[in-house]
Amino acid sequence: MADDKGKDKDKDKGKSGEKLQKVLARTGLGSRREMERWIEQGRVTIDERTARLGDRVHPRNRLAVDGKPLEAAVSGGVRCLLYNKPTGEVCSRKDPEGRRTVFESLPKLKQGRWISIGRLDYNTSGLLLFTTDGELANALMHPSANIDREYAVRVLGEARPEALERMLEGVMLEDGVARFTDVQPGGHDSDGVNHWYYVVIMEGRNREVRRLWESQGLTVSRLKRVRYGEIFIPSRVKKGQWMEMSDKEVKALYRMAGLDPKPVESVTADERKAQERQLRKKGRDPRGERGEKAGKFGKGALRKRGGKEKGSGRKAVE
Repeated sequence: MADDKGKDKDKDKGKSGEKLQKVLARTGLGSRREMERWIEQGRVTIDERTARLGDRVHPRNRLAVDGKPLEAAVSGGVRCLLYNKPTGEVCSRKDPEGRRTVFESLPKLKQGRWISIGRLDYNTSGLLLFTTDGELANALMHPSANIDREYAVRVLGEARPEALERMLEGVMLEDGVARFTDVQPGGHDSDGVNHWYYVVIMEGRNREVRRLWESQGLTVSRLKRVRYGEIFIPSRVKKGQWMEMSDKEVKALYRMAGLDPKPVESVTADERKAQERQLRKKGRDPRGERGEKAGKFGKGALRKRGGKEKGSGRKAVE
């Protein structure tokens, strides 16, 4: 009898479904709080009836937002991948100017969709992360996550020590104070005119890295993101190529986001072959740029300034 009760309890638990706002957030539409506002505003329907706060849904339910059908992302495995973005691609799904988007390079999904974790502008290359879990993406992009990003920057000319100091102390831009948490020299090109630097910044405002250098009268000629929190670009992933993230790396993302990790969805044999095929190809570089820059901070290579560690402060995932 006790066993039967236990089975009934499990069966009832299976019928309970998931909170609607949680499912909506997972699709990448917004945070749970924002989804709650949408529900209160009557923008969401379940099986053609207006949804209410407190509603729970199952995979069989038909969801719609503003009258448009939405594929429910009811809990299951998650997939995450990293992409080495070349310059000349936009991070939107469609571009009114007809430019290539980063989503055109990603593997197709049988269900759900890829959601970008942050953005890189058209002329910036490097590490870009994607996930099928909108809740994870929103948590990582929220300012409270306090995740550091490292960039390799090439500028025309050489920065004076006082300019580097100002960018570390903070510069007032049009949208508030911005600063790097660390700046390290990275050498110069063979012509001696262009100089490389590695910088770490804790937020992702629009063109913030470029604007900080411009505030000191220096022009950025190349900009590449080489690290996002604990995640680096593997050397085998060339420009225009992607790679599925390992269980360890996915757990690191959830840890950075302050969320409980979700199981990683297994990729099929065909998907693994597709990944290996594109990794064997020569990286796509539309502008003919040369010279990959690896991260200078992290992996035990943190620099010290004024007796205090700057940069990541986290153990890198390899």
